[in-house]
Amino acid sequence: MAYTSFGEFVRILRVKHHEVMGDMAKVLEVSLPFLSAVENGKKNVPTEWIEKITEHYGLSEQEQKSLAEAIEESKTHFKIVASNAGNMKRKTALQFARSFDEMDDETALKILALLRKQEDKTE
Repeated sequence: MAYTSFGEFVRILRVKHHEVMGDMAKVLEVSLPFLSAVENGKKNVPTEWIEKITEHYGLSEQEQKSLAEAIEESKTHFKIVASNAGNMKRKTALQFARSFDEMDDETALKILALLRKQEDKTE
């Protein structure tokens, strides 16, 4: 069974605190199958879980940062709000979405490099 970065993070957290998945499900006020689906990447991590996990497990600042990174890496669904985007940006987003499943790693790396260059220009 493949776990997401979030799934790995919380499994380690549970072990450190001598808890099982059912204990965490109670803390998060969700069913055990829902928690499992999130850990396995079938569902995105609900935003309200960050605070609940941080408080219950007394996460340090560094652990909170690691949790946020794990959640970001584990996202399975993304939303682009294009209401204020121009026509070219909309076309680009749609083409990217259409091409995503067939994209190879080399192409993905090129796109990522291009976007990082653009990001560097704006900083």
